[in-house]
Amino acid sequence: MKFLKSKWSSLFMMFVSVLVVLVGCSSSSSGGTGGAAGSNDSDVYSDGKPVTIVAPASPGSGWDLTARALVEVFTKEELVDFPVPVANEAGATGAVSLSQLVTAKKGAMDKISVTSTPIMSNYLRGLSEYSYEDVTMITRLMTEYYTVVVPKDSKYQTLEDLLNDIKADPKAVAIGASGDDQLPFALLVDAVGGDAKAINFISYEGGGEITNALLNGDLAAAMSGISEFTTQIEAGEFRALVVTSEERLGGVMQDVPTAVEQGIDVTFGNWRGLMGPPDMPEEAVAYWENVIEKALQTETWKDLAEKNQWETTFMKGEEFQNYLDEANEAYKEGLEKTGQLKR
Repeated sequence: MKFLKSKWSSLFMMFVSVLVVLVGCSSSSSGGTGGAAGSNDSDVYSDGKPVTIVAPASPGSGWDLTARALVEVFTKEELVDFPVPVANEAGATGAVSLSQLVTAKKGAMDKISVTSTPIMSNYLRGLSEYSYEDVTMITRLMTEYYTVVVPKDSKYQTLEDLLNDIKADPKAVAIGASGDDQLPFALLVDAVGGDAKAINFISYEGGGEITNALLNGDLAAAMSGISEFTTQIEAGEFRALVVTSEERLGGVMQDVPTAVEQGIDVTFGNWRGLMGPPDMPEEAVAYWENVIEKALQTETWKDLAEKNQWETTFMKGEEFQNYLDEANEAYKEGLEKTGQLKR
């Protein structure tokens, strides 16, 4: 009996020793180097090589502002251990950059891109071969609402003034808007009985180009995400006529009425998120999900979100995929209503 007891005691101690070693290895792996984010998949980028974050439009666009805001957070909060350069890939409201991501980077993990509604609307309007189903959708970051702005000396004092002129002679009123920003403006025109299919849209790649066109007198008005016009509104160069949120916003937009307040039943938000190439490795997706979730909880991000009027609406995984499917159906209905649906 003493032998048996001694034998089983020895075996038990051996088992415990092995278990301790295994647990120690596991802990070391999950908290290893190369992962300031602290993810179980943190070693996926441990080689320290750069990961490019793409803004699929020109500098000054909403995508560009988002990409650079994320890099600022990553840097200040020390969330990544490698360079994250921003690359602007302008063209066809994101369709050019999307095509490059799908065709040239399949299975890669060294390139991620800011994305939003055009990944749906471009496809539905027949302007792109690819949609959100052709890439790896990583996370939703936030929602940004739209505004219509006019130059400070414009004759249009209210949204009603502007929409009435468009109803009377749509071709005489030039409206600046990138491809995805045309839909909410078309819905405003449709809601007051105007012909949404006849709007004289002048398309631009981003807020920088639209701003210059407005200042030069080439446009009567323009619609875009609030962040693209914040500086000009603050400086008094532009006047905002409406915001497409359900309730009034704060900051620079605090005195701007919603469309609903003005008797127009239109609310419209632009989600914005991150995507990777098709077949992006699961451990890379998990890494970015973790990093982004941490980033959006920092004071650095909160300050940037407040400045740019961004509403943080983080989603990942199945919840994000379900949201994308629902949003795609909503955009399809809106584009059909305004005569822009091609698929």
